[in-house]
Amino acid sequence: MNEQIRYNTREVRLIVDNKQLGIVSVERALQEAEQRGLDLVEVAPNANPPVCKIMDYGKYRYEQTKREREARQHSHQMRTKEIKFRPSISEHDYETKRNHVINFLQEGHRVKVTCYHKGRENAHQEMGVEMLNRFVNEVAQYGAVEQGMKRMGSVYSVILGPVRGKAAQKQPAAQSK
Repeated sequence: MNEQIRYNTREVRLIVDNKQLGIVSVERALQEAEQRGLDLVEVAPNANPPVCKIMDYGKYRYEQTKREREARQHSHQMRTKEIKFRPSISEHDYETKRNHVINFLQEGHRVKVTCYHKGRENAHQEMGVEMLNRFVNEVAQYGAVEQGMKRMGSVYSVILGPVRGKAAQKQPAAQSK
């Protein structure tokens, strides 16, 4: 901006109000910016000759940050939700958790489904594996397995990601029969 710009050449391509004034000397461009009460801003330093624009730099920075903020708002960040249960979960609680997972997947979130064992349940870890397999099969139309079943001690987990396309259209969560 203004005198802070370092030039390898003595000339720049000058743009004012989105109109190209042509190639002028650096001094002439600075004088033009000063006469208008605006700033000389280098917009394309690697061009030959460098491209400079006469504009209000403060307003330019404000609009740039505003555009970046809007872009961040419109970009969808995928979050990972986690659902935990034990192999001895009641059927109603199981269905409730399954419906939550379906809703999360329909909203576009990843879901980590975890089955953990406590105490005597550790002797029958195959029950937890069966429960997780059943869970994955029941939500298969809403979510695909992104990371297969992993075991860490007495905890088994699977990560599901949302299915894109026709299956991803919002459907009511599966009801118990």
